[in-house]
Amino acid sequence: MREPVSKQPTLENKNNLSLPVFKKSSPNGKITVYLGKRDFVDHITSVEPIDGVVLVDPKYGKDRCVFGHVLAAFRYGREDLDVLGLNFQKDLYLASDQLCPPSDDPNKKRPLTQLQERLLRKLGPNAYPFYFELPPHCPASVTLQPASGDTGKPCGIDYELKVYIADTMEEKPHKRNSVRLAIRKVMYAPSKQGEQPSVEISKEFMMSPNKLHLEVSLDKELYYHGEDIAVNVHIANNSKRTVKKVKVSVQQFADICLFTVAQYKCTVASLESEVGCPVGPGFTLSKVYFLKPLLANNKDKRGLALDGQLKHEDTNLASSTIIADLSQKENLGIIVKYKVKVKLCLGPLGGDVVAELPFILMHPKPEELVTTLSDHQSISEKSEAGNNVSFDTNLIQLDIEGVNDSTSREDDFIFEDFARSRLRGETEI
Repeated sequence: MREPVSKQPTLENKNNLSLPVFKKSSPNGKITVYLGKRDFVDHITSVEPIDGVVLVDPKYGKDRCVFGHVLAAFRYGREDLDVLGLNFQKDLYLASDQLCPPSDDPNKKRPLTQLQERLLRKLGPNAYPFYFELPPHCPASVTLQPASGDTGKPCGIDYELKVYIADTMEEKPHKRNSVRLAIRKVMYAPSKQGEQPSVEISKEFMMSPNKLHLEVSLDKELYYHGEDIAVNVHIANNSKRTVKKVKVSVQQFADICLFTVAQYKCTVASLESEVGCPVGPGFTLSKVYFLKPLLANNKDKRGLALDGQLKHEDTNLASSTIIADLSQKENLGIIVKYKVKVKLCLGPLGGDVVAELPFILMHPKPEELVTTLSDHQSISEKSEAGNNVSFDTNLIQLDIEGVNDSTSREDDFIFEDFARSRLRGETEI
């Protein structure tokens, strides 16, 4: 069953009691999974937990168990090529757990999040909470852009939450009594800028006593998607050669960490300029060139790394990969990097002078996420200072200021379906 185009819901204003929650049911309607969000943020040192609630039909689930697992996989071949038992997929991370009946192991007992508490109150005794925690070294969701005629799931790194009813965890689940939900692991830009990138290149030539000097710098290291990149170029030509034109480009590098490491390069923005050229011997040129790398200008490039998408939602060029632990590099699947390349063209006999500068391209932290994180930080500081203040690490804030907790909250959720309505005539098994 294919999933609909559905936008990630946003939290309502604190004065509004409505809270969006995603839900998806199995084809036979016997189990339903509820999630507060589909994007889970990697904060480098930790990752937001995947927590929610599963509602089970008590008659159907009697004497059977409900299991759940989260799978991060790198698909490196089209689905229609999975023949003769071959599976073009490398599992990067798998976590499994029994959700119903809940485990008696005290080490697995976790305090309920506020979302789970309110869902359990609303759904009743046949609802069970679940909690999965991803390690920080798991890769972010990345999709490789397919060709126009390709069908099926595209290559890339995707995450899936599966909940199913079975007798044992190893039993292969049936589609009729299982729920599969596509989720994403995302990372936002760090709050602090790094050092300003800059590079100097000098090239000497035969029969020329002096050098051609090239300086390239960016106005900052971190850029957001859709932002202009300002490339500052200074040429001091003390040689006997002549600079005919300047080529500036932004290149995406994707390191595919599979059985061996292969690197793929793709130009995502470029320009050629002859303004101020030719730069003859003894002359200089200082100019700022602006480039904007956008997916809209690269729709025809197969294999381009994009941020992971949920079905047919719009996406963008893949964000830069930030590696916190180099020893876990092989577990990242796809490592994305960006560089600005400046080439001075000296003619057919003069050769080229090339300089490259790496930079970071990412999304800024959403405003509500920054606010929530700062709120949690202030509460944590108070706790460390000796105040007995407890707080929930769940980033979805459900407490409504100025509202009595004893008031009925029957209509405080807005449920958004993960899956399209089933076709008429489909039998329920």
